[in-house]
Amino acid sequence: MNWITKILKAGEKIKTAIKERASKEDIANSDWTSCCIGPILKKDLESNLWVCPECNKHHRIKPKDRFDILFGKNNYEIFKTPIPKDDPLNWTDSKSYKDRLKSARKKTGLECGMLVASGNIDNINITAVASDFDFLGASMAAAEGEAFLYGIQHAIENKTPFLCISAGGGMRMMESLISLSQMTRTTLAINELKKKGLPYLVCITDPTAGGITASYAMLGDINIAEPGALIAFAGARVIQGTVKEELPEGFQKSEYVEKTGFVDLIVERKELASKIRTLLSILLKRNSVITSEQNETAEDSQSLTKVAS
Repeated sequence: MNWITKILKAGEKIKTAIKERASKEDIANSDWTSCCIGPILKKDLESNLWVCPECNKHHRIKPKDRFDILFGKNNYEIFKTPIPKDDPLNWTDSKSYKDRLKSARKKTGLECGMLVASGNIDNINITAVASDFDFLGASMAAAEGEAFLYGIQHAIENKTPFLCISAGGGMRMMESLISLSQMTRTTLAINELKKKGLPYLVCITDPTAGGITASYAMLGDINIAEPGALIAFAGARVIQGTVKEELPEGFQKSEYVEKTGFVDLIVERKELASKIRTLLSILLKRNSVITSEQNETAEDSQSLTKVAS
């Protein structure tokens, strides 16, 4: 291969890269997206809570969109959470970690991959945290750990249930052991919440994997999952290569994980708010049926006491 051929081939590669980049940017900024039926207007998908009307795929959405669905449009308070020092290990691979954080913040408008909010469902005050997959794959690092702990502390101080809407590929390698320590920190924080008798609910969304699955995403009093969500620790190909056999159909999807007992309920996005309201009414003993039964039990006990005396 002579030098002219090399230059021409290099030029073609550059053209292809520019074309692909422009294509992704055009799609992101256009009014259209795609699903099983092909192109679909984003506004039509949004009107259906970002769920495909044909195949029922629950598309990934932003934390604010999740809070809008749960609490009502802008009917909640978002908290500013502590942000530790960026790039504590001075990490650089093909790109510096500081540059990656800068790009993620510009793309999402968030300071870290988690957003903490306080809202209300049917007169039940709730503290909630949700992850943004567009922020470095919603991976966990020190800032996300601080956000989670801030939310737990707010829940304890205000005596509210805590709802975690999980997503992400695991711990963030750019912070190494600092990132891994968030598994322990979040677990200890959840234990403190439970010691106070406050419910901890988890809504698992696509995808939830790695150290996130191995810590706070599987510690709920009740674990809810969206339909079709990927729920895993290691990847399916790694597992298949280890066990040397074919994996079941739908392996690691929420429906399969429910059958194996790691998920309690699969709830469609449109029904999530009402389902959480029902569950919290029971857990907080605000359910009218439970209350009346408790009163009847108490009256029966008093009657028995009087007879016995």
